[in-house]
Amino acid sequence: MKKTDSAKKTKRNVLGRGLDAFLPEAVSTAQESPENYFECDVDDIVPNQFQPRTIFSQEELAELSESIAEQGVIQPLVVRKNQQDLYELIAGERRLRASKMAGLSRVPVIVVEASDEKVLQMTIVENIQREDLNPLEECQAYHRLMEECSLTQEEVAKRVGKKRSTVANFLRLKNLPRLIQDGIRENVISMGHARAILGLEESPDQLTAYRETVKKALSVRATESLVNRLKKAKDAKPKPTEPDSNAIYMNHLCDELSRQFGTKVEINKNGKRGALKIEFYNEQDLDRIVTLLKNA
Repeated sequence: MKKTDSAKKTKRNVLGRGLDAFLPEAVSTAQESPENYFECDVDDIVPNQFQPRTIFSQEELAELSESIAEQGVIQPLVVRKNQQDLYELIAGERRLRASKMAGLSRVPVIVVEASDEKVLQMTIVENIQREDLNPLEECQAYHRLMEECSLTQEEVAKRVGKKRSTVANFLRLKNLPRLIQDGIRENVISMGHARAILGLEESPDQLTAYRETVKKALSVRATESLVNRLKKAKDAKPKPTEPDSNAIYMNHLCDELSRQFGTKVEINKNGKRGALKIEFYNEQDLDRIVTLLKNA
C-alpha cells in the first residue's frame, strides 16, 4: 500500500508542476500586482484558441457549478490580454463555464504574458493533469505539440510527465479509420481496446475487429485474443502465386499474331516444343493468311 501511495505521489510531482513550470515568474509576479490579479467580468473572457478539449460533461459542470455557487471560485483562472483588450483564457475553462452556470458575473483571474507556444503547452498539460481529455483529444494534443512546437515524442513525453511509449501509443490512434476514432471519442471502446486493434495493420481488418468488439461488448483481453485470431487467419491464407513470366510472354505473342493475321491464334507449348495454330474460316481466308505468311 505504501508503495502505491509513493508511486501516486511521484506521478503528481511530475505532472503537478503545471503553470508554475512554464511561467514561474509570471504567475508569482501577477499575484503580487493588483493590475494582474483581480475580479474580471466573465463577458470579457474569450475562449482559449488552443483548447484541445472538445467535450465537456454537463453533469460534471453542474456539480462544479453548485460548488462554486456555495464557495465561490477558489482557484483563479489564468488569462492573457489580447489585441482587443479582452482576456484570452489559458487555464480554467471548466471553472469559467461552471461560474456562468452559477450566475457569477465576475471571476478571479491572473493575467500573465505568454506566447502562443507557451499557451498551447500550458493548456495541454493542464488538461492532461486533470485527465480531462478523451484518448482522441489527447492524441491530437500531442500531435499539435509536435507540429506547432517542433517537439519530438521524447520531448513531448517529458513535458507532460509520461513515458515516450505512452505518447507513441496515443499518437498511433490518428492512423485508425474514422469509424473507430469516433468510437473512441464517444467512449464506445476504451484506449485498451484501441491499442489492441492497432495490432492489425490494415484498415479492413481493424474495422472487422472493432465491429466484433462492439457487437459482443468484448473486454480488452477478449479483443486482444480476437486480434490474434485474425492475424493468424490472415497468415494462414495462401499467398497468390506470381504469374509465370513465360506464360505472360506467350499470351502477349498470341495477341500480337492475332492482330497481324486478323484471326484467332493459339500457341501450345510443351517444354521446348510446341505448336502454332492459326484459324481460318473459308478458302479465301486461308489464301489471305498464306499470302501474309509468304510476304512476312
